[in-house]
Amino acid sequence: MTHATVLDAEAAYALWAANYPARAHNPVMQAEERVMLAMLPGDLHGQSILDAGCGSGRYLLHAQRRGASRLTGIDASQAMLGRAATELAHIGDATGLRLVAGSVMDLPVADAVSDITICGLVLGHVPGLARALGELARATRPGGYILCSDFHPIGHALGWLRDFRLDGHRYAARHFPHLYSHWHQACVAAGLVIEEVHEPMLDPADIPAGAHFDPAALSVPVALAFRLRRAF
Repeated sequence: MTHATVLDAEAAYALWAANYPARAHNPVMQAEERVMLAMLPGDLHGQSILDAGCGSGRYLLHAQRRGASRLTGIDASQAMLGRAATELAHIGDATGLRLVAGSVMDLPVADAVSDITICGLVLGHVPGLARALGELARATRPGGYILCSDFHPIGHALGWLRDFRLDGHRYAARHFPHLYSHWHQACVAAGLVIEEVHEPMLDPADIPAGAHFDPAALSVPVALAFRLRRAF
């Protein structure tokens, strides 16, 4: 396998955005998305949804399809926000969609604006898990929920990268592994109650024929996903 050039997240997504669809486009994302959507209520009418680290907008699309009344997407990558604007252009007027540049470490929203906050496969891009969860909690109303996922730390231990190819080159976004103990400590500090934890495995049916991958990926979890409730 060719060597990957590791970039910080913003630089990586500046390159990746043009080819990054608003859907789960690999087996790891498909495994992660199944458990995230299982935790997301089927009826979101009247609900305000914040997607922190919205990327190209896949969870905003899911929320809109379930009837969410207000949608806000935040991302640190201007390139990914541009991709999201294109992917979600058809729903903007119907949902009061707002796409805003900002970091999960300092969300540009008022306190308690969201009924449900989504943060999918984002927090591995930042070293400060406690600060990021504190910001997610601040943005969520008391009693509201945060649905949060990240790549499983076992993948980092096995040497897996968040990589992509462009013009014959292999790139990877820098990743910071967060152990379950780190999540637990950060949730306590942020006043978040862990109500569900999932460790999804790959579905062999999602793996394309002829794909090159680590066989260990079929025997270990590939993601961590949480439903967190803001207690106060």
